[in-house]
Amino acid sequence: MNTRPQTPLLDTISDPAQLRDLSPDQLEQLAGELRAEMIDVVSVTGGHLGAGLGVVELTLALHAVFNTPEDRLIWDVGHQAYPHKILTGRRGRMRTLRQKDGLSGFTRRAESSFDPFGTGHSSTSISAALGMAVATELKRETRNCVAVIGDGAMSAGMAYEAMNNAGGMDARMIVILNDNDMSIAPPTGAMSAYLAKLVSSPAYRGLREKAKNIVEHLPQFFADKARKTEEFARGFWAGGTLFEELGFYYVGPIDGHNLAHLLPILRNVRDAQTGPILVHVVTQKGKGYSPAEKASDKYHGVSRFNVVTGAQAKSQSNAPSYTSVFASSLIEEAERDDKVVAVNAAMPSGTGLDKFGELFPARTFDVGIAEQHAVTFAAGLACEGFKPVVAIYSTFLQRAYDQIVHDVALQKLPVRFAIDRAGYVGADGPTHAGSYDTAYLGAVPNMVLMAAGDEAELKHMVATAIAHDEGPIALRYPRGEGLGVDMPERGTALAIGKGRIVKQGSTIAILSYGARLGECLAASEQLASLGLSVTIADARFAKPLDEELIAKLATSHQVLLSVEEGSIGGFGSHVATFLAQNGLLDGRLHFRPLMLPDRNVEHATQAQLYEEVGLDRTGIVAAALKALGDDAQAMKILHAAASAKKTR
Repeated sequence: MNTRPQTPLLDTISDPAQLRDLSPDQLEQLAGELRAEMIDVVSVTGGHLGAGLGVVELTLALHAVFNTPEDRLIWDVGHQAYPHKILTGRRGRMRTLRQKDGLSGFTRRAESSFDPFGTGHSSTSISAALGMAVATELKRETRNCVAVIGDGAMSAGMAYEAMNNAGGMDARMIVILNDNDMSIAPPTGAMSAYLAKLVSSPAYRGLREKAKNIVEHLPQFFADKARKTEEFARGFWAGGTLFEELGFYYVGPIDGHNLAHLLPILRNVRDAQTGPILVHVVTQKGKGYSPAEKASDKYHGVSRFNVVTGAQAKSQSNAPSYTSVFASSLIEEAERDDKVVAVNAAMPSGTGLDKFGELFPARTFDVGIAEQHAVTFAAGLACEGFKPVVAIYSTFLQRAYDQIVHDVALQKLPVRFAIDRAGYVGADGPTHAGSYDTAYLGAVPNMVLMAAGDEAELKHMVATAIAHDEGPIALRYPRGEGLGVDMPERGTALAIGKGRIVKQGSTIAILSYGARLGECLAASEQLASLGLSVTIADARFAKPLDEELIAKLATSHQVLLSVEEGSIGGFGSHVATFLAQNGLLDGRLHFRPLMLPDRNVEHATQAQLYEEVGLDRTGIVAAALKALGDDAQAMKILHAAASAKKTR
């Protein structure tokens, strides 16, 4: 009798094409193995767990039915794409996920032919799939273009713009609506699955087309009535009237964890020669892992964790996070001023506004993934005398640029922007890096820009923003913990456009804007050990600049470095413009702006990223020495740091 353990099916899968030869029972077995593999991977790497657990069966069904990568499969955002990555030849590298030189946490065109579109931001998949579907027709080729979008991403207007366009064009494409939270559907079960299978079947669609041909020969009044009656009848039993109005043929709702339901319905829509189809699939986020199923956020984004208990690794730092300092500071301001209200775009816990909402539910507004609406909504609040604070990650605020320019700044409305995740964020990579906000906001008239050098400064800047009623004001702060400085009992409004001297010296001046202040201070100690006297200044404001402070630094030091966690066109550019316009770049002063490079830097830890681009203490020291003309000493410093890193 052979008692050897059976080889796991997952070990035999190196290409999704192999799924098409498996029986439904084998696919069920594979779903369990795939779910276990994903849990094990993310326990080591951290990342987005809950979304992927919820689409295991859906991922298997899509790859088993569609001819990927020839058929285009686009995962909106990409949070749910880990099972897809495991099945598409990347299983062996999954434990490098979100690590330096490892796999991206999102789909990425350069990583695999199975990733036809790069993602990271929400609600882009339908537009991209429509573009691919139209391109397919223009090239006279035949393929399916499938977008998988979550119900949360459907709160963004861009998704409806795309659907309206697709419906108007009668484009041949498929949208899978993964409904795992909103409960927008009636309960799924045998009857709804039967109806979905019925309306997606060739027989039903053929009968429907014949009926359409008959209706076309009726007078217009009767034709309109007949069409609406058919849509209403189908919508009454199956839901989806909204999608039908946008021009999509609606199928669903379907149990997204039942392969016996998924497979035949997906085959039906694959073979349909009609226009856009929406398949409504209901799934459970965190499915199959008890700690995730029980968690309020379904383990959306997690650090490394214990597979057995689900306990996540905690930071060893005793310093508070910048996000928590922002949240507590805003709460204190709201306790003193009932006009303070808070707005976020589907990120209450990420921005810290969940705590604000617990205390002030009537003054907290989560508008969904709708950053454009969030900004103009806040503008309306400001028009009526309220003090709105819009808390949005730097990378997502990009989506609302026109609203900032037209609806807020042009009208000088006092909307406060709390810009979280400024600078590099680490493992989420370039799609989430907060690189551009100083540059794109700095170009806007009437805008005040602040950046916190430490957590105490952030507390003061929250107070400053609330007190500022002359127009829009923004404060930026990074992901992660602060410097562990002593915190003031209460935030105090700062003088607009005034920086501070943190440490006085005479030879080298380092002007820091934002949270590189700690590294600047560390660099000054290293430079002092080389006999160089260093001034450290905290600019606090990029707009308006503290021109008096900058002029003083420029005229009393040999070297002036500006240091920021932002792109070209940001703080350093403003400083350089001021120096040039005022004749302070006269050859005596060696000015060097240090900023993020003009290229996308791939995911790694925050520390690794700042080291790579020369914005850690070693890079700042080397830049100062090079500005003094001591290239040899600069290279020695860099070489010593690299050697020390290798021995660690």
